[in-house]
Amino acid sequence: MKEVNLKHFTFTLLIVILVWSSTYQSCNARRGKHWRRSRTTSDSLYKKKYKNHGNNHNHRGSGYKSKSPPKPPVKGYSPAVPPPSYDDGPPTISSTAFNVLQFGAKGDGNTDDTKAFEAAWAAACKVEASTVVVPPNYVFLVGPISFSGPYCRQNIVFQLDGTIIAPTSWKSWGSGLFQWILFSKLNGISVQGNGIIDGRGSLWWKESSQLDESLLVEPRTNTTTDKNNSQAVTSSDLYGQMPSIKPTALRFYGSFNATVTGITIQNSPQCHLKFDNCVGVEVFNMNVTSPGNSLNTDGIHLQNSRDVVIHSTNLACGDDCVSVQTGCSNIYIHNVNCGPGHGISIGGLGKDNTKACVSNITVRDVVMHNTTNGVRIKTWQGGSGSVQGVLFSNIQVSEVEFPIVIDQYYCDKRICKNQTSAVALSGINYEKIRGTYTIKPVHFACSDSLPCEGVTLTNIKLEPQQERYRMFNPFCWQTFGELNTPSLPPIDCLQIGKPSSNRIQSNRDSC
Repeated sequence: MKEVNLKHFTFTLLIVILVWSSTYQSCNARRGKHWRRSRTTSDSLYKKKYKNHGNNHNHRGSGYKSKSPPKPPVKGYSPAVPPPSYDDGPPTISSTAFNVLQFGAKGDGNTDDTKAFEAAWAAACKVEASTVVVPPNYVFLVGPISFSGPYCRQNIVFQLDGTIIAPTSWKSWGSGLFQWILFSKLNGISVQGNGIIDGRGSLWWKESSQLDESLLVEPRTNTTTDKNNSQAVTSSDLYGQMPSIKPTALRFYGSFNATVTGITIQNSPQCHLKFDNCVGVEVFNMNVTSPGNSLNTDGIHLQNSRDVVIHSTNLACGDDCVSVQTGCSNIYIHNVNCGPGHGISIGGLGKDNTKACVSNITVRDVVMHNTTNGVRIKTWQGGSGSVQGVLFSNIQVSEVEFPIVIDQYYCDKRICKNQTSAVALSGINYEKIRGTYTIKPVHFACSDSLPCEGVTLTNIKLEPQQERYRMFNPFCWQTFGELNTPSLPPIDCLQIGKPSSNRIQSNRDSC
């Protein structure tokens, strides 16, 4: 009986084991099938998200930079870390362009857009290699404004394709300002584009506060301005008198690696473009335009700046096309058209008994038409310092009153006091100066106490515009140097060699 029970127990146990084994395999089989489906679904979801992310990346443009996405799972391998999820929103996008319209500018030529420009600059200032965009087909009325560092990031671009006009109300200028648009203490600043900066300076040029009634017209309503004419002035602007201090249209101060290209600056109240205390300047392919009778409207004014290149530029104004002042060195001006205007000048230097230092100046491949002077150096009596290492080469003049000038008795008043001290001039070279003049071909008026030294003349050919004009012969006073080739007309007044009793420069004179 016991034997039968034992057999029955053994048989029952065997049945239980067989049933349990079958259930275990079935469970494993189902679990394995579910694992494979889960993995396939996960791979598909990953690929879908990665694909969508890639498409979004393409639409973001170059301003978006993403981390490299994880590699897709290797076939047959279950990754320990799941694919990244983008359910928290799109990646952060950084923009580097700041359009003034997006900051509230209207661009209708009547609304004051100054604050919008300031806001756009404040945003761009924080981003390296950013761009402030002034779009085309708009006219922006902007009052006196400063785009300043030194805490701005480097290499900011001011992209000017529209038109910026100055206010004509005396209230906007207070008692007077030295500049209208200022870029200050920046590194790698560029102003570029096809746009216009219009100073609307006719109000300032008039010596009298009385204005022509022809200016009392309705303002233009269109969004563009003529490149050669200022916008009209309304009668509401004429209740007060413009201040005696006239602003420069565009000024750069204390900046490194500044570039101006493509734009037009027109009708500035005073200088059109000025660089003070700048290092590394390039100006090219730009235009300056104002009437020939507009007072003190220099084209480009350089002061205390070095390593400057100006080329491929058209300058028409009422004063010097380019003015090089004290503290300038390593200046290279070439392929420039000048006229109307007063030519290209170094100086006036030494005003009010000040010290002036200018060196290594090259002006070449320049065309001048209908200017009062060609290439000129002018200094005041009583000054000190020196001008040395100057080359004027390949200058083509047409209907120029005085093509070659050194004037150490410069005076913009009726009477100036005679003084013995002077800014010393040496190493002044003229070569290939050709064309026509209307008054006098050469005028050298050097200091009695400190004559000009090392003045060389090579291939000078200057002819009178018309013989019937009253012409003057070349004039030289205390000018020493060399005449390397025969000249037309003969410049017999130049004294060959060096002065015999030249005063020795003191420490006050040296630079």
